[in-house]
Amino acid sequence: MASASTSKYNSHSLENESIKRTSRDGVNRDLTEAVPRLAGETLITDKEVIYICPFNGPIKGRVYITNYRLYLRSLETDSALILDVPLGVISRIEKMGGATSRGENSYGLDITCKDMRNLRFALKQEGHSRRDMFEILTRYAFPLAHSLPLFAFLNEEKFNVDGWTVYNPVEEYRRQGLPNHHWRITFINKCYELCDTYPALLVVPYRATDDDLRRVATFRSRNRIPVLSWIHPENKTVIVRCSQPLVGMSGKRNKDDEKYLDVIRETNKQISKLTIYDARPSVNAVANKATGGGYESDDAYHNAELFFLDIHNIHVMRESLKKVRDIVYPNVEESHWLSSLESTHWLEHIKLVLTGAIQVADRVSSGKSSVLVHCSDGWDRTAQLTSLAMLMLDSFYRSIEGFEILVQKEWISFGHKFASRIGHGDKNHTDTDRSPIFLQFVDCVWQMSKQFPTAFEFNEQFLIIILDHLYSCRFGTFLFNCESARERQKVTERTVSLWSLINSNKEKFKNPFYTKEINRVLYPVASMRHLELWVNYYIRWNPRIKQQQPNPVEQRYMELLALRDEYIKRLEELQLANSAKLSDPPTSPSSPSQMVPHVQTHF
Repeated sequence: MASASTSKYNSHSLENESIKRTSRDGVNRDLTEAVPRLAGETLITDKEVIYICPFNGPIKGRVYITNYRLYLRSLETDSALILDVPLGVISRIEKMGGATSRGENSYGLDITCKDMRNLRFALKQEGHSRRDMFEILTRYAFPLAHSLPLFAFLNEEKFNVDGWTVYNPVEEYRRQGLPNHHWRITFINKCYELCDTYPALLVVPYRATDDDLRRVATFRSRNRIPVLSWIHPENKTVIVRCSQPLVGMSGKRNKDDEKYLDVIRETNKQISKLTIYDARPSVNAVANKATGGGYESDDAYHNAELFFLDIHNIHVMRESLKKVRDIVYPNVEESHWLSSLESTHWLEHIKLVLTGAIQVADRVSSGKSSVLVHCSDGWDRTAQLTSLAMLMLDSFYRSIEGFEILVQKEWISFGHKFASRIGHGDKNHTDTDRSPIFLQFVDCVWQMSKQFPTAFEFNEQFLIIILDHLYSCRFGTFLFNCESARERQKVTERTVSLWSLINSNKEKFKNPFYTKEINRVLYPVASMRHLELWVNYYIRWNPRIKQQQPNPVEQRYMELLALRDEYIKRLEELQLANSAKLSDPPTSPSSPSQMVPHVQTHF
């Protein structure tokens, strides 16, 4: 096993590689000779290839394949090209051309990635060179199909911070002031017997017994009962999440479920109605009755009002992102850019998700009513809405660690199906369960950070590194579909947390303009005029689109902060030097500040 110092060095050197800006050819450049390797990463093979760069044409290079990455180094004297791709990013590997192909560079491999880019390699036709590379790449990019472990279970990196300790549910609920006279913590799900996709610890109404919860579970899809996500610190209205009721075509009712929603409403005596936000379009909610689902009707839930938020399902979002990919890589058609972007409907979906979250936040912030949020199963659109509303309402979640807790709580512990939506280590790229739901959430966060540039402690790189490691399989943070599966696989014991990497080098991910504010509610403008495509994420591989350089104001601000620190350090040195000289007790000032009262600085 590599030493801690070695693995720490490797982790930081690789991270610098993965997040630095792309060069004019759209890939990272590095002039060092060594192939970077993490602790636990082993070289499998290397081979001479032609990289078909979509921007600069064919480039001769040597590709190195490890159990974690594909690493290409140019062999041409006039090119220092580097390509560094975690194998977890690969979605599909296809053979290009056949044994009889005659065109130049027509024989090789075509690799589709999950991060909006494609890679093409041409190989020699003799000696089965393509077959060997295809088989090795397929084996290590899709380890689950070959009974191999994901790289996260082989990763031996060491960090000076343990990211697994970031989220403690009891501490987070205590921060919110829970439990109290109206809400209690229950361990009914400690063995995941009530609901196998929920966390072990749940917050429920004080008046609801565990037997009540069991009866309600029978009427909610996947047994995902209504449980508390967040409580307002002043007006005590709450955000509650769950799945759809099992109404079906016959319009079934469940007295226990109806009573339970009334009990939730009555935890706050100031409100007369419980607001239910169904994330789906109403036509989809009605259609779900045919498969046993449905929604809360007015005649059954007298003290509730229901609103549909018209957010489309995972299949629509998947197709929308495919269209975005088509217009951003490898070529961007400048002349039709706006119409092409509009045709993807991506920003329309972002708008609808943000609009829904704003409605949830406004209801709770105004004290008008408590809110219950669900979609079909309560692990996709529901997570988007609750987490974004909580981000708008609670400034704690806008800090680096607060955001990590928000992701751990609302997404990871509450069972967003990361394994199914991302397809970690799985070769079935056509799986209809795949969908960019979490990417869409992070995009919404980025849109908010653009509109409120001083409200978030983290910067854009923080969001990008989260998305990069959503796919990489380097960390255990996003693996598996739910908490119970992670416990069975002992993920916290056998893998490293992404938060370990981030929190051991926080300065890299800090927003210099951040101003900490307590209890400020953020209401982003969710109109199409105020939303934009996240160029530094979606088009970062394309050198022909002018990369958005660091904000000059931000750069100057960072320089001034560094200058201030330098002046303060110099001032302290001068004060210490003077106090050493003026050692006579009667004339010596009692403190450095008394000694140099006239020294001032505009910082």
